[in-house]
Amino acid sequence: MVYLQETVTPLLAWYDGHARVLPWREHPSPYRVWVSEIMLQQTRVEAVKPYFERFIGELPSIRELAEAPEDRLLKLWEGLGYYNRVRNMQKAARILVEEYGGEMPADYDAILSLPGIGSYTAGAIASIAFGMSRPAVDGNVLRVLSRLEKNYEDILKQSVRRKFEQEVQEIIPKGRAGDFNQSLIELGALVCVPNGAPRCGECPLEKLCGAHAEGVELELPKKTPPAKRKIEDRTVLVLVSDNKAALRKRPAKGLLAGLYELPNLEGRLDREEVLAFVKEQGLSPIRIQELPAAKHIFSHIEWHMAGYAVKVEEPEPEQFAEHPGRREKDGIFFVEKRQMEETFSIPAAFSAYTRYFRERF
Repeated sequence: MVYLQETVTPLLAWYDGHARVLPWREHPSPYRVWVSEIMLQQTRVEAVKPYFERFIGELPSIRELAEAPEDRLLKLWEGLGYYNRVRNMQKAARILVEEYGGEMPADYDAILSLPGIGSYTAGAIASIAFGMSRPAVDGNVLRVLSRLEKNYEDILKQSVRRKFEQEVQEIIPKGRAGDFNQSLIELGALVCVPNGAPRCGECPLEKLCGAHAEGVELELPKKTPPAKRKIEDRTVLVLVSDNKAALRKRPAKGLLAGLYELPNLEGRLDREEVLAFVKEQGLSPIRIQELPAAKHIFSHIEWHMAGYAVKVEEPEPEQFAEHPGRREKDGIFFVEKRQMEETFSIPAAFSAYTRYFRERF
């Protein structure tokens, strides 16, 4: 195993010359670090940048996050997916307002105890925002360390992660905890990359790397293959009338909990079945058009979607968004384009079809 202490000096020197300029690094307050780290889970850095700027611009403090209406909060998160991330952030923000005066405490265990925060995020906040000597071991770091040590253990096992966290803990340099954690992450993101061959010729740790010495970089890291996803067929309906379209709110629990969606049904329906359903909702269809098929992949489920656009006559007044009684009956209600863009958060799973009626209103 490589003697990890030898990595510190060359890694920090490399980081000082190669670190990306990122908005959350400019003013690494605890709140900004927290928001960025939650957004960066399951999302690429370049995709996060505009969301981060908009979110911080509208909710610049923990207190404002705690007080934000849920619909507004979800709208700010629209497009990032995994909406429980931002719901947990708000739960944590309310705890911070109640127990810490709206500030993130400079206490690792207290940070770790907050909803939605695991050891990586707690370590990132503690080290980057507060300078505490705590490790922040994410997938990038696991990959770097696996290759450095030529370690064939399964990185998805908690015991392996904890071992790597302890190793990083022991070599964090005083006064540069945040920089060191970020240097490992940055190396994994830019050089010791996950897909394709690592750029070993650009790596400051090339001569220390056990995997590179034996030419087995692409064999590592080792991790358990993901379980096979369940396939579900769905039929998605774009119901439009003049400048309005139909939405429905999903149940409070389960997949995409509490979000707004396009009306959809289990299975693959044909035109006659779709028209029958539309009429059951008290709507009068004028014409129907089949839309291209689409697919969306969740972590454990894969939706294979058929789509139909149905032009309907002007709905009855109780079917508009300002008359919520209709929702209690069947869940479908109509909104104007402006309301949809400003108020309602619609998951990316429906993007192939929201694009359709947004372009054709």
